[in-house]
Amino acid sequence: MRIDGRKPDEIRPVKITPHFIKFAEGSVLIELGDTQVLCTATLDNHPAPHLIGTGKGWVTAEYDMLPCASTPRKIRDRIKGNIPGRSAEIQRLIGRCLRGVVEMDSLGERTFYIDCDVLQADGGTRTASVTGAFIALALAMKQQVEAGKLGRMFLKDFVAATSVGIVEGRGVLDLSYLEDSQAEVDMNVVMNGSGGLIEVQGTAESNSFSREQLDELLDLAKIGIDRLIQVQKEILGIDKLPLRNTED
Repeated sequence: MRIDGRKPDEIRPVKITPHFIKFAEGSVLIELGDTQVLCTATLDNHPAPHLIGTGKGWVTAEYDMLPCASTPRKIRDRIKGNIPGRSAEIQRLIGRCLRGVVEMDSLGERTFYIDCDVLQADGGTRTASVTGAFIALALAMKQQVEAGKLGRMFLKDFVAATSVGIVEGRGVLDLSYLEDSQAEVDMNVVMNGSGGLIEVQGTAESNSFSREQLDELLDLAKIGIDRLIQVQKEILGIDKLPLRNTED
């Protein structure tokens, strides 16, 4: 048993509250154990500057933590006058992962803005952000379809993320902060609903790890991501993507 009583292949309790923000086209509060992230998606019917005239859409993300999301108090990024490297890396990750499951060529010259704000951090904020951001984006597209402003939801597949690691010599799934701080290996894994890998970020904190251990960690990650995608399906009321042939 682990520090919090979970088995090695168990994720933390998941709670997702959709439509958490009134004015966003799509929003969710995702809670994974004590980690809480507010994810919103808003639509701008203008193209990204680098895509003007191409007919293609774009999805971009921003990520930040509230000052008291962790201890000690964190200074707001806007006060510092720049985006710290960690926040910049995470928001690029979120954007990449979502663009990997959106029909960018068919979306038209529109931009979806994703905002992920960490309310409380206890490990896994970037993976929770990816998982919650997908739901927020899907809800935004669904709302636009129902309002007659989009012809359909331009989603090819689901996407979710989780963390895995080696703690005290064994592979474990969905690390809390305490486990993460003690891990010999720490890894973040993003997969789509078909089981395809979108991104893998893995680091050995002390000794190297073997190919066999890597395979074990990826298998653990798939267990967790399958569970998270099932929750996404339940929230969205959608069992399979795409909803129709991707050819317009």
